[in-house]
Amino acid sequence: MSSRIAVIIINYGTADLAIAAVDSVLARQHGGYPVEVHLLDNASPGDDAAVLSEAHEARNWGNRVRLWLETENHGFGRGNNLVLRALAGRSSPPDYVFLLNPDAGLQNEAIAILADRLDAAPQAAAAGAAIALPSGRPVTAAFRFPSAQSEFAQAVNLGPVSRFFARWIVPLPPDLPEGPVDWVSGAAVMMRLSVLEQLQGFDPDFFLYYEEVELMFRMRKSGHDILHVPAAKVLHAEGAATGVGRSRRKPRPAYWYDSWRLYHLKTQGRVRTIISGLAWMGGAALNVPLAALRGQERHAPERFFGDFTRLVMRPLLLGPRP
Repeated sequence: MSSRIAVIIINYGTADLAIAAVDSVLARQHGGYPVEVHLLDNASPGDDAAVLSEAHEARNWGNRVRLWLETENHGFGRGNNLVLRALAGRSSPPDYVFLLNPDAGLQNEAIAILADRLDAAPQAAAAGAAIALPSGRPVTAAFRFPSAQSEFAQAVNLGPVSRFFARWIVPLPPDLPEGPVDWVSGAAVMMRLSVLEQLQGFDPDFFLYYEEVELMFRMRKSGHDILHVPAAKVLHAEGAATGVGRSRRKPRPAYWYDSWRLYHLKTQGRVRTIISGLAWMGGAALNVPLAALRGQERHAPERFFGDFTRLVMRPLLLGPRP
């Protein structure tokens, strides 16, 4: 009997993109795997709920797509947890869940390819697709876990430094061959529902960002593999849903820094998190004169030093912010 798959798409303010994401799933055959879609609107501003409801009827999605129209913005992880708990509570739950960003869409039979890989690798808890921008340019979809070394090297943004710390750099090459990695992009990832149950899903402390990294850290810690499967292909309009990925220099929202701090605390402990924070600040400080000498833009987000001090270092050193 074919493994059953539930697709989960979390929407916030991107109704048209979310509709296209659903259509990209429904347009595929999925290699015979039974597939259902869950589209959750996270209390979007404006008329997203009405637009999604109208699309459900106009496109005759029927029972292939279940709409979840929430009155509270739960964030990414908690929104997924709502659906995951409902799926796990069934008398016959699906085998896998496929998380797809609302600003992403299937480029091939990615769901079937990922399910095939998980069927063949019972020790694997998750499998992620290769990702390309709408232009067709491939982008990184597999990563190493962050560390103090990676934070420093990324912040300095200088070739010799990056090469010296190459074994710690978080993004792996976009053309990375198939195989196990630390973690994969949450924009298009299939996970084994039984493992999600065991780990109690996403950590509800996260609102947005780093929640999938922390979840896959726990998967790896519990002895499971995370697979990068480049044969599965997805297009992703990176940052369309949040705006954060569109410009490196754009100021990060407070919840991004909160998530950075939470991830490092939960996976490294307070002392190593402080070291990682100091490494990022030190690297960013070195980047200021280096960028000026090279006539380049600073690498850190705007307002980085003030925001990072207030939202990360102060809570780490003095306790949570009010």
